[in-house]
Amino acid sequence: MSTASVIRAGNPSLSNIETAIEAFGPDEGSEAEAFEALTRMSEAMIAPLTGGLSPSAISLAIYDWAIHLGMAPGKRLELVQKALRKSNRLLTHLAATVADPMTPPCIEPLPGDDRFTAEEWQHFPYNAMAQCFLLNQQWWHNVTRDVPGVTPHHEDVISFAARQILDVFSPSNFPLTNPVVMKRAFETGGMNFIEGFRNFIEDANRELTKQPVAGTEDFIPGETVATTPGRVVYRNRLIELIQYSPVTETVHAEPVLIVPAWIMKYYILDLSPQNSLIRYLVAQGHTVFCISWHNPTAIDRELGMDDYRRLGVMAALDAINAIVPGSKVHATGYCLGGTLVSIAAAAMARAKDDRLASVSLFAAQTDFSEPGELALFIDHSQLHFLESVMWNRGYLSADQMAGAFQLLRSNDLIWSRVVRDYMMGERSPMIDLMAWNADTTRMPFRMHAEYLQRLYLDNELAAGRFMVDDHPAALQNIRVPVFSVGTERDHVAPWKSVYKIHYLTDTDVTFVLTSGGHNAGIVSEPGHPHRHYRITTKLAVDPCLSAEEWAADAPAQEGSWWTQWSAWLAEHSSPEKVIPPPMGSSENGYGAKEAAPGTYVHQK
Repeated sequence: MSTASVIRAGNPSLSNIETAIEAFGPDEGSEAEAFEALTRMSEAMIAPLTGGLSPSAISLAIYDWAIHLGMAPGKRLELVQKALRKSNRLLTHLAATVADPMTPPCIEPLPGDDRFTAEEWQHFPYNAMAQCFLLNQQWWHNVTRDVPGVTPHHEDVISFAARQILDVFSPSNFPLTNPVVMKRAFETGGMNFIEGFRNFIEDANRELTKQPVAGTEDFIPGETVATTPGRVVYRNRLIELIQYSPVTETVHAEPVLIVPAWIMKYYILDLSPQNSLIRYLVAQGHTVFCISWHNPTAIDRELGMDDYRRLGVMAALDAINAIVPGSKVHATGYCLGGTLVSIAAAAMARAKDDRLASVSLFAAQTDFSEPGELALFIDHSQLHFLESVMWNRGYLSADQMAGAFQLLRSNDLIWSRVVRDYMMGERSPMIDLMAWNADTTRMPFRMHAEYLQRLYLDNELAAGRFMVDDHPAALQNIRVPVFSVGTERDHVAPWKSVYKIHYLTDTDVTFVLTSGGHNAGIVSEPGHPHRHYRITTKLAVDPCLSAEEWAADAPAQEGSWWTQWSAWLAEHSSPEKVIPPPMGSSENGYGAKEAAPGTYVHQK
């Protein structure tokens, strides 16, 4: 038993640590472990007060920005000049609106900012409040950007923090300065505030009692979502493998294995019947298998990245090979699952394991040098702090991960809900995608620490330094065709980062850029209105274009990219279709068990 285990087991204090050190004698290694445990315990105790953010990381960013701004008189003079210009711009606009109330605004909101688009915001004094706020927001952007000498990461952190603080004080967030709320109050005689208070009390009670978000009770896996018929055909401590029932008389010979991200439940790809990617694939004559991940607890703390590869992707391939012998597999990964599939495919290629027919990656990064807005929460200081929190618990809790994602889109996920639910007195309508998003999971200590360190900070996969079985998993070794999907508004895996798969492989790459974000862009069923995509194929011998050149050359098409992917899978499958394989293979130890969606999806 390690010193760290002794400390974690007994609500440690300094005397406990001294006792632990004495219990292990004068061994220098045990003492060092105990001292490290003291540091981790201290940071874990601080974490609840900082929302899981490292005080050191925040302090370093503030100091870096402040000291460089203080040493840049030119930047300070520029900011004074901009403040005067914006003040003059606002006063000129206000004077113009006195003469002509229809005067166009002097500043427009940023794309995607819908706080001030309602008609009520176009009238005085509310239009003046909105214009003043937007000009102030623009000025603070100038304050936090382009300060000479500031580390780019620290600049991003400071700019993000300033934006979060400004959003708190947006006039849309206060009843008396929000004309839409005031209009609602006059219409209802103030009853909207009563209803809003009831909503607040209900939400607070659900939060305190660890109940799911209001409305999610209408979306139950196996009843209203994740309803595609199938059976669990394999289970280990980390995954359940689901095989879905065929609906066509014949199927493509090569089955499809879907590896979802383990950060959330798998059924993002099997939501309601009308927008289920899995149901769509089955209807197109594909034999589909999907991994459903176990929701880790403290006892799973030592599960690492290689465990997810071995017990996840490789174990699933072994099961599929037993159920559909002699057939290659179309390996498909979404988000983190896609990164894992690329690692597994690279390792298999080096080992001359030719069981894959193709690789498909949905919103999945293989180069993390430009990882998107999540990088705001990832640096060496923050990672050490996060490791201490996970070390104490054995896992990263679901609420911490959900909080980070909400901050990235605070206007959409936090403040718009505050206005609608608590001021307007209306409930935000719950849909299947939102209910799935609330069905969170945990991540084990070792895996998440390795993932952040090896991929985000060290970028080992893109550099060819990610080791599997003592050999580098080099993406250049992949020779099967690749189908990669990026989404236009992805804040988790920006499409230009996803596009870098072109630079890392020596095979044919079909790339799709689709409308929508990280989730809604992937759940893009045929018939969904206002969807479009771009698609091209780069052969291994073709020259590589930059992301900007590719976007300029690839024509936009209306509709769903699902149809293109299904046709691509068929093109890279055997020409002759076959009789559907049996559900499981009892003689090989993969007998059919519980009906889909299985048991792991219900773990809380």
